[in-house]
Amino acid sequence: MADHYENPSPIISDSKIAIIGAGVSGLAVAKQLCHHNPVVFETSDSIGGVWKSCVYDSTKLQSARKGYEFSSFPWPNREDPSFPSHVEVLNYLESYAEHFDVLKFIKFNSKVVELRFVRCPTIDELTGNAEDCWSRPLLGQPAWEIAVQTNDSNNLKWYAFEFVVVCIGKYGDIPQIPNFLNNKGPDIFEGKILHNIDYCKLNKDAASQLLQGKKVVVVGFKKSAIDLALECAQANQGAEGKPCTMVVRTPHWTIPHYRVWGLPFHLFYSTRCSQFFHERPDQTILGTLLRYVLYPIRRGISMFIESYLLWKLPLKKYGLKPDHPFLEDYASCQMAIVPEDFFTEADKGNIVFKTASSWWFGKDGIEFDDSTKIEADVVILATGYDGKKKLKTILPEPFRSLIEYPYGIMPLYRGTIHPWIPNMAFVGYVESAGNLHTSELRSMWLAGLVDGKLKLPSAENMVEHIWREMKVMRRTSRFYKRHCVSTFSINHSDEICKDMGWRSCRKKSWLSEAFSPYGSQDYCHKN
Repeated sequence: MADHYENPSPIISDSKIAIIGAGVSGLAVAKQLCHHNPVVFETSDSIGGVWKSCVYDSTKLQSARKGYEFSSFPWPNREDPSFPSHVEVLNYLESYAEHFDVLKFIKFNSKVVELRFVRCPTIDELTGNAEDCWSRPLLGQPAWEIAVQTNDSNNLKWYAFEFVVVCIGKYGDIPQIPNFLNNKGPDIFEGKILHNIDYCKLNKDAASQLLQGKKVVVVGFKKSAIDLALECAQANQGAEGKPCTMVVRTPHWTIPHYRVWGLPFHLFYSTRCSQFFHERPDQTILGTLLRYVLYPIRRGISMFIESYLLWKLPLKKYGLKPDHPFLEDYASCQMAIVPEDFFTEADKGNIVFKTASSWWFGKDGIEFDDSTKIEADVVILATGYDGKKKLKTILPEPFRSLIEYPYGIMPLYRGTIHPWIPNMAFVGYVESAGNLHTSELRSMWLAGLVDGKLKLPSAENMVEHIWREMKVMRRTSRFYKRHCVSTFSINHSDEICKDMGWRSCRKKSWLSEAFSPYGSQDYCHKN
């Protein structure tokens, strides 16, 4: 925390709005709010967020170009079916920022270290007037003061703004490190330990030198861990190479491509018709009854996909068949595309798997609760990031204690507004099947709110709606804390469209509306 810093008179900016972060969400918000001349504070010297700071040499987008593009800025080669590399994605984002002249708003090498709410003098006044605090996002007077550290200097500059949009995301910056008992943590291990965020900072030669000829253990089995294990295997080809061991605590479903038994994947979950089978937050009594009646179909779809994955991928062979249905991974945005060569390397013995519910460090490697051990020279923790802690480092109390209540999820109305944190918005914290689309649509909605074109319901009504969404997520997946709306994303978008006074129907015919996949070119339309 930066509470110890002296707070001189803040700089009153010409802009009323500050945006923290210049990743995908920050760029989308800056474009939508460009008529307010926002100030964008970016810690690094580049735009792109995780696409710049948290990628490997082999990192690729998980979808085709058409599934990851801004509605007003299509890819130049959008019909190319290959998945873009992280370099291509970064080039696309830079082209977007240049095309819409967003770069002029960005202050690079400017790290936000503290936020202070200055609108209400006391907490009682704030909580007692929450609805009034949201009646007008722009009040003509500062609501937040922001402490900014530049170029690794110890000197801070304070700025004052009427409204702040937080777009620092849930990934990168602060690693999630497992907890260990005494004498079983990293200190006892004599090899090298790093988190995959540290691995991301290595260039290709340094990464190869770290992995080549070493006994490497990768902890985790999500997309980052899978890509890392493949890079390790490719760096250890030949007689001198050592296998990479993946320590898997909870296997998740992986898919080889977006077709299932010859059918396009979007037919199962990403059309209006397919989402009709799933629970929604504001479902009518009739809709709830139909959902129970249609449960066999919903479960059958999940089993249909599982049957294909078990046939196509050697999940049973390597003990990687998840204990939970495929639907739970899709509903929590944990579905990952496995690289084409991943199981080929496993078949050659270059990648081996160890499933274990509990593990700890030993002097020479990793030890498990079944009394087995794995020797290691290098252990890489692909164990995720602590996005909540990242927010807590800059938010003051009482807001800091509100960001993960209830159920450990940050409660956001329309995925953007916290009912009890006034004059602030969060973009990029709700996931769906298409995170860029999710952020862009919420940026459009936020612009309408800031411009006074739409009104928020009461704080109590917002909280009630958020609770209904959270209960749906809890009933759909045990991994609900990722705050993913994929199984009801179309309905979620429809509500945002309705708020803006736009038509939710995107297609000309009922058949196209029911069975076409939704993407950036299919946002709701103005009446």
